[in-house]
Amino acid sequence: MKGRHLPGFGLSLGIVAFWLSFVVLIPLSALVLKAFDLSPAQWVEILGAPRVVSAFRVSLACSLAAAALNAVFGPVVAWILIRYPFPGKAFADALVDMPFALPTAVAGITLSSLWGPRGWFGAPLMELGIPVAYTPLGIVLALAFVGLPFAVRTVQPVLEELPGEVEEAASLLGASRLQVLRRIILPALRPAILAGFALSFARGLGEFGSVVFIAGNLPGRTEIVPLLVMQKLEEFRTAEASALGAAMLLLSFGLLFPVNWLQARLRKEKG
Repeated sequence: MKGRHLPGFGLSLGIVAFWLSFVVLIPLSALVLKAFDLSPAQWVEILGAPRVVSAFRVSLACSLAAAALNAVFGPVVAWILIRYPFPGKAFADALVDMPFALPTAVAGITLSSLWGPRGWFGAPLMELGIPVAYTPLGIVLALAFVGLPFAVRTVQPVLEELPGEVEEAASLLGASRLQVLRRIILPALRPAILAGFALSFARGLGEFGSVVFIAGNLPGRTEIVPLLVMQKLEEFRTAEASALGAAMLLLSFGLLFPVNWLQARLRKEKG
């Protein structure tokens, strides 16, 4: 049997390749091919326009900020859900997945109502001179909302496999809580935290529904790239919309590929 595949490998590989191609590869290839109908000069003109550059800057900065917030608070939420029993734990655990189930437009309307100038949270902050809605801060909060499940669910399985006895043994040997966190917990969680960060960033970069209502869409300040893509499509400028979409695809892949490589390397070093 040495050198031979397991029974059914060929069929399984064929099904996987067909489904991934049908659902992922073909649509992405169509997007890229449509974008390449443009000449290099047109690419430079489209992507170099001041409004487009500003939209990319807003999308990238806000997505990175939201992913960084989730990389900090996501593991904290996962830690509490795994390590501590408390009333309503099952409800809190289900609540983490709510951004997956909630339509993004509904999430956007809800967030804009809460953080708007007359909202429950927005009104008190406005009195303190801290506007949230129609500012980059509002975009960051919306992207943190939709990206939080990725940061929590990637860390939870690792915490479940990390025995609490290791932490107790380190404490008995004289290690402080900070040393346990820095030398035992964080090294074990680092690949999962990186994965959650990358997924949260990629989701935020392409998010539209939850952002469009709270952002205000002010060109040069709170306008995001997905909104520009939508506007190009409404104007039947599909090639330009495809160019923007292809650029966002390359940005997302440019982050996910090195993060996946770093994860594999960290797992290899750990093993």
